[in-house]
Amino acid sequence: MVVDVLPLQHTDGVLELLRRGVEVYYLRRLTLVKERREGLKLSKTARNDVKVLMPLEAKWFRQVSEDFLVMRRTIAAYRTLLKTHQQFINKYKAVSEDERRSLQPVIKTLEEQMEEMAIKISEEAGRRSPVYNRLVEELGIDGNLTAIEALAEVLVFPEWRSWGKTRNYFGLWKRDRRTYHYRSKTARQALERLTMALRGYGIKGRDLEDVLKRIWLAQKAGNPSA
Repeated sequence: MVVDVLPLQHTDGVLELLRRGVEVYYLRRLTLVKERREGLKLSKTARNDVKVLMPLEAKWFRQVSEDFLVMRRTIAAYRTLLKTHQQFINKYKAVSEDERRSLQPVIKTLEEQMEEMAIKISEEAGRRSPVYNRLVEELGIDGNLTAIEALAEVLVFPEWRSWGKTRNYFGLWKRDRRTYHYRSKTARQALERLTMALRGYGIKGRDLEDVLKRIWLAQKAGNPSA
């Protein structure tokens, strides 16, 4: 089965298809459908989207696995908590002392939920990714909930087949290049959180690349055929 996008709310349905032996593929870059549709001067309909998808090369699709789907859904829940927490922190900084007291319990509850979710993500990643536990030890982040969640998020997305494609996926190509590369904003943010947990604030592109290279090398060592 080939689809352009896999909404999170359909995760259980897709998991059931996988368990029945159905192969499921999704489009790596959703904007490609719009670009091709506009190039062919087609209106936005389900039928026309199928026409656009059919001639696309296999390289534009990614086969999904149960591990990917389960981790993606859990990580999405964490990101929602993280975003909400940041919004409340911003409000906390902007209001008076009296108003801050009313926000403190909410922020504390969010932080407790984030800790619980980070632990859950770490446990899932440890079961599903052969290299995860080894990287936690090598990077010295055991017990750092922000870092262990971010590492799981970094690991879940790329296929790690090529260093060049991996670094492009995280938006680490040279700025003077004119060639367009696809990148994942959420994966880049996860890499930034992991790198800040390791090296503190004020990180630069080379810090991100150094951390990503360590992860990529560990992935290659754990799966030489990747």
